[in-house]
Amino acid sequence: QVQLVESGGGLEQAGGSLRLSCAASGSIFSINIMGWYRQAPGKQRELVATMTSGGSTNYADSVKGRFTISRDNAKNTVYLRMNSLKPEDTAVYYCYYASGRRGSPDYWGQGTQVTVSS
Repeated sequence: QVQLVESGGGLEQAGGSLRLSCAASGSIFSINIMGWYRQAPGKQRELVATMTSGGSTNYADSVKGRFTISRDNAKNTVYLRMNSLKPEDTAVYYCYYASGRRGSPDYWGQGTQVTVSS
């Protein structure tokens, strides 16, 4: 089992910045991928950014150049720095963890609300 605890969401004005954090605990496998997805009202959950334990990153086109994902492997924590926020970034942001061990399940955090006002 893996537990994910998110923090850092909130209300911000357009053009502002926020930073999300997600700490993983439990049965962490050294080779893994962590990241962030988001879900806006009435829409499907979508990828925001992910980062492997080896440092490879993947970003949604909509956030490239504005959001930066990073992680501290020693702390099993992943961060998402969100700059130049737009109202369309408003969503519930979910932390994601997937082990590199074959057959292991994926895990999700409880979600943190990010609201960007225009």
